[in-house]
Amino acid sequence: MATINLRPWREEQSSLRQKQFGANVIGSIVFAVIVVFLVGYYFDEMKNRQNERNDYLKVETAKLDKQIKEIKDLKLKRERLLERLNAIQQLQGSRPLIVRNFDELVRVLPDRAYYNSLSRKGDKVSISGSADENLDVSSLMRNLNQSIWFGEPQLSRVDSKGTKKTFSLSVGVVKPKAEELEGK
Repeated sequence: MATINLRPWREEQSSLRQKQFGANVIGSIVFAVIVVFLVGYYFDEMKNRQNERNDYLKVETAKLDKQIKEIKDLKLKRERLLERLNAIQQLQGSRPLIVRNFDELVRVLPDRAYYNSLSRKGDKVSISGSADENLDVSSLMRNLNQSIWFGEPQLSRVDSKGTKKTFSLSVGVVKPKAEELEGK
């Protein structure tokens, strides 16, 4: 039988396989580099999109913060205007009361008593005056107490100067209810 030497054929096959293996390794490396590059590119794009979204949200948040500040300023202005309006309404509502209080002060004054000065602070009226007798001062205090426009008077002093008596008292101003006004 003839001997066949397969060694050169095996060496050729082995070198061919080594070349194919090298080509496969290089191809795999190139493919891996391309995949890594594409994945990196994809994540970079996602990061850029997210940064764009974040920037957009920051701009919109700044706009909303500005609008919120404007709304707070408008609410503050509204509250101030309402306070002014309430103050004006109170002044308008108390205007007839002041006239009525002066009218009532004249009505409750006894014949032999006189007012020297009147002053009002808040809901208190301070009265200084003179009278011929202590009875006239007592009568004035009784009349003030019976009036629906005044509270209980507080006498602070009574002095005698000759035949005249000088006095000082204070009385609270009361706004009567509608039922009390109908009776008068």
